[in-house]
Amino acid sequence: MGKGRSRQRARRVEGAARRESRQRGLEGNRQAACALTAGGIALAAALAGCASLSPPAPESDSVDRAALAAPFIAEGRLSARRGNDGVAGQFSWRHESAHDTIDLTSPLGQTIARLDGDAGGVKIERPDGRVDVAQDWDTLTARSLGLTLPVGGLSAWLRGFPREGSRYTFERDERNRPSLLRQDGWEVTYAYAEPDATHATRLTLRYSGADPIEVRIVVDRWE
Repeated sequence: MGKGRSRQRARRVEGAARRESRQRGLEGNRQAACALTAGGIALAAALAGCASLSPPAPESDSVDRAALAAPFIAEGRLSARRGNDGVAGQFSWRHESAHDTIDLTSPLGQTIARLDGDAGGVKIERPDGRVDVAQDWDTLTARSLGLTLPVGGLSAWLRGFPREGSRYTFERDERNRPSLLRQDGWEVTYAYAEPDATHATRLTLRYSGADPIEVRIVVDRWE
């Protein structure tokens, strides 16, 4: 009788072990299925994320000529640096059609120079009466100020437009405002003071050629 009871206990233990083994197998299959499902979801999300990335901005050469010709007045501050050379001050910019007049003053309000001109020629007038004339802004500013300022492009870039005559790439923010413009070797970054602002109040211009230049502009008033 003792042997019979021992065999019964052994069978019960063996049955319990088999049930536990089957349960573990089912649990393992369930965990594997969950892991596979989670992995599939993660992979799908990753692929969706890749698919939603914005493609590189295409190059273009089209411009809104009417917008470029529209008059404006802007006042603010600027600084420009090339290596150890730099200038800083305040500006008042008047743009009418293709003509630009820019008054530069020191941080203390003293007149530095007046830049004036259009596609036919440009000049810089100094407080002592000296006048320097050139065919274009790049030549004039390099010769008179010691570094090249892209005045010809700035009248457009300041308002978030590409200048006419060369190819460019443009990026916009979620509100469809200019955020990054690349043209003529320059990269122009736009920042806005308010979420609903239409004009950028801060611009950073970087030229990364053989002679790098950085220009920072803060616009205090638009008209």
